[in-house]
Amino acid sequence: MSLDRIELRGLRGHGRHGAYPHEREVAQPFVVDVTLSLDLAPAARSDDVTDTVHYGELATRVVAVVEGEPVALIETLAARIADVCLTDPRVEQAEVTVHKPEAPVGVPFQDVAVTIVRSR
Repeated sequence: MSLDRIELRGLRGHGRHGAYPHEREVAQPFVVDVTLSLDLAPAARSDDVTDTVHYGELATRVVAVVEGEPVALIETLAARIADVCLTDPRVEQAEVTVHKPEAPVGVPFQDVAVTIVRSR
């Protein structure tokens, strides 16, 4: 059986994540994309939000992780967000991309991002 998807793109929050001390002092923007793989047939049949992942509630929880306890690496941040996504037993797989648009790269850049995929 192939799985369906719920996608949330461009969730925004400010956090104090980074390997350098100055990144922990002043919050900077982070952008998160989440793709959940799950069976959406029960929700399609019932037309009831309780039969699916409530994406508004999930978005709030994801941004709370971004704005919560600081970590050194966006890899760790992405893993924490994936863990939140997988708390719903209907979710078989979570793909999380964390963008750090103000990363201290030292040269002009368009995007710095880490993508992880976690499955049950």
